[in-house]
Amino acid sequence: MKLMMLAAGAMLLSISAQAEPFGAMPPRQPFVAPLSNNVPLAFGMDAEQTARALGQPLQYVRGRPGNEIYLALRNIGGSGLIPYRHRLFLQFHHGRLAGWKEDYGENWMWE
Repeated sequence: MKLMMLAAGAMLLSISAQAEPFGAMPPRQPFVAPLSNNVPLAFGMDAEQTARALGQPLQYVRGRPGNEIYLALRNIGGSGLIPYRHRLFLQFHHGRLAGWKEDYGENWMWE
């Protein structure tokens, strides 16, 4: 029993020796490291680049070729019974992203 306790103590000492010294600053991470969306939207992106940045396909809403409005439904989660989605409308002019607008919509449940 004592032998097992000594082995466990030695193992704990070897683990603590590998840790950072007390009061030392942890290594600095880049600003975008904790973000889930590392590729932000930027004016001038085409539809394929925009879909890749958002991580989901775009749905055509209306407009002539080159001047379309697309919709991205972003699933935010919600309760187990009712999904909570935000609508992101994307305006393209001459095939390039010219603007976007997030529409939170009305919650029909509380009306």
